[in-house]
Amino acid sequence: MDLDITGNSAIVAASSSGLGKAAATALAREGANVVVNGRDEERLEAAVADVREAATGEVVGQPGDLTDADDVSALVDRAVDEFGGLDHLVTNAGGPPSKPFLETTDEEWYDAYDLLVMSVVRLVRESVEHLRADGGGTVVCSTSHSVKEAIDGLVLSNSVRMSVIGLEKTLSRELAPEIRCNAVMPGAHETDRMEYLIQTSVDQGAHDTYEEGYDAWTEDIPQGRLGPTDEYGDVVAFLSSERSSFINGEAVMVDGGDARSNL
Repeated sequence: MDLDITGNSAIVAASSSGLGKAAATALAREGANVVVNGRDEERLEAAVADVREAATGEVVGQPGDLTDADDVSALVDRAVDEFGGLDHLVTNAGGPPSKPFLETTDEEWYDAYDLLVMSVVRLVRESVEHLRADGGGTVVCSTSHSVKEAIDGLVLSNSVRMSVIGLEKTLSRELAPEIRCNAVMPGAHETDRMEYLIQTSVDQGAHDTYEEGYDAWTEDIPQGRLGPTDEYGDVVAFLSSERSSFINGEAVMVDGGDARSNL
């Protein structure tokens, strides 16, 4: 399917690794010009090189911390300056610490909110006027399937990410019809974050070995495995394209059927 986004410009936040990188790769493969973002400049440089290998559009890197308003502004400015405008914004952020409720401090709660919610607020606020230009654009918010079904030990993710869905739904009405806003809720995929969560479960004594932890994470997934990151990226690219022009205000699960919720 031709998504017809060749020559469009896109920002993918927190895209130097994991699912953010997968989204950037998918958009670049479809011909979009993409700004890759990350805090670690060495990792960012490596990610840009990897995305360029798959790209048919242009790819540039912009370092920055999504909790820093000036860095967010610079990220949007880079896309506009480099590509002459902005058509697609993919919000994304690394996961907060894995902890149970009674071990989570006030500071960690505020940090999680700043990282997961305020990063979206700042990115959208800086991008709106550019996304509205030349016929409109799209916002895709990457969250987690923990929004639909809480995951043991991830109290911050379970709680705070729900705010992103409320924000996305509100924006889908306030910014329409020029800008469509949707969310993607990934489950367990083959990422460094997933490796960290599995290893944390071993370190905390929930499992004896990494293999046992892996089996525990995948045993309830009907597909029987972790998700391939490239397929997640394809979902983001589709939602960013005119092929999904009547999809607005939705939150799409990409979890292999893991969550048991009906809606």
